[in-house]
Amino acid sequence: MIWISTAVGLAVIGLAVLGVLASRVFVAARGLSRELDRTRQRLERHSGEFRVRIGTNQDGHG
Repeated sequence: MIWISTAVGLAVIGLAVLGVLASRVFVAARGLSRELDRTRQRLERHSGEFRVRIGTNQDGHG
């Protein structure tokens, strides 16, 4: 009977560890999403200038 109690206890501890790690992954994914949004906004701000510069090089040189 002690083996069953030990196995159940270890299983509960293992699930708790997995829950903590899953929450950390979730928080990191949210942070990455915010960082991607900021980067996308920064690129959109500078895309007009980039397109103007590319437009001046339509002859294939440079």
